[in-house]
Amino acid sequence: MYIFTLFSKFAIKSALLHPLGAVLFTFGKLIRFVLFFLFVYFLVSKTSTLKGYTADQAIVFYLTFNVIDTASQLLFREVYRFRQLVVSGELDGVLVKPYHPFLRVLVGGIDPMDSLMLILYIVLTFVYVSKMADSITLASFVTYCILLINALLIGTAFHIAVLAFGIITTNIDHGVMIYRDLTSIGRFPVEIYQEPFRWIVTFIIPIGIMMSYPTQSLFGNLSNSLVITSIAISIFALFLSMKLWGHALKKYQSWGG
Repeated sequence: MYIFTLFSKFAIKSALLHPLGAVLFTFGKLIRFVLFFLFVYFLVSKTSTLKGYTADQAIVFYLTFNVIDTASQLLFREVYRFRQLVVSGELDGVLVKPYHPFLRVLVGGIDPMDSLMLILYIVLTFVYVSKMADSITLASFVTYCILLINALLIGTAFHIAVLAFGIITTNIDHGVMIYRDLTSIGRFPVEIYQEPFRWIVTFIIPIGIMMSYPTQSLFGNLSNSLVITSIAISIFALFLSMKLWGHALKKYQSWGG
């Protein structure tokens, strides 16, 4: 925690060296969020429901997606800068340090702008969930929180896999963008997609488990067996990503290799 805090302080200081850029970046994210928020609201309000979900429930899906997506970006922003470590040979210095390299290459550079947006998303989610408090039980809310943590485990697995492919291919940008494009599927309830695509993005590429299952559990639309299955899949995904990371390190040729 001390090393993580130290790296986080350095990342915040670095981000604030250009305050105007930070403000414009945050403002751009806010505009994008508002525009898509309005799109979801008017889409569902004009059609009454979206696969049986009301407008407020669809907005909770969208807000939960933003909470998970922004939390992942906040924690794993350093992944976006990993390529330079590989091609310059600086990864050598990271690997010989007496702490796990993930402290540097995975969570070594939190984004302060994302932290502001995350607070906004959490507050808005709480507001909309509180509007439906009569239909939400304590058990469903606890399951929702557990599956939010589970979603971050899947996000961790995705980012570790991206790091591994970054070592093997020395290209990180495409892997991150593919991940971002895939997760955007989770802006809407996974039920809107037809089979077999729905099954693929739920159990093969676990975007549905990551983005939709927490909100489905909140509204009581997820069985206990699916909750247990989703946790097992996230643990398995994390295990696979760690194995891939270990394989990638064996392929790493170091500087000048």
